[in-house]
Amino acid sequence: MSHRRRTGASARVAAVVGVGVFTGRHVLAELVGVAPALLDDEPYLRDLLAAAATECGATVRQVISHRFQPQGVTVLALLSESHASLHSYPENGSVFVDVFTCGNRADPQRAVDVLARALKAGQVHCTVVHRGDALA
Repeated sequence: MSHRRRTGASARVAAVVGVGVFTGRHVLAELVGVAPALLDDEPYLRDLLAAAATECGATVRQVISHRFQPQGVTVLALLSESHASLHSYPENGSVFVDVFTCGNRADPQRAVDVLARALKAGQVHCTVVHRGDALA
C-alpha cells in the first residue's frame, strides 16, 4: 500500500471523481432525555439509523442490530462512506451515537440532528472530529 500524497494532475483528477480524497468527519454524540420505550424498540432504532444516514447523504449498505436483556439496543450501519452506530440505555433515557463519513459528500452532523429530532432528545452533546486532509 502506497502512502504517497498525490500531486499535480493526478491530484486534480482524484479530487474531481472523489478517489483518494483522505478526509472525513467523525461526530460523537450523547442524546439525553429520550423516552425509554423508544430506546428499547429495536426495529424502530434500526429504521431510524438507516433513515438518518440516508438523509445525511450517505449510502447504507447493511444494518445489523441486537437487543440486550433486560434492555438496550445496539445498531450498526455499514455505509459506503464508513459507519454509523447507536447504543441505547433506556434505564438512563440516553443513547450514544457515532457517525463517521469519509469524503465530503455526506454530512454526519445532519444524521445526528435527524436522530435527536426523531427521539425528541432533551439534550444533545456533540463532538466533531475532522480527520485527514482539511475539508474542501
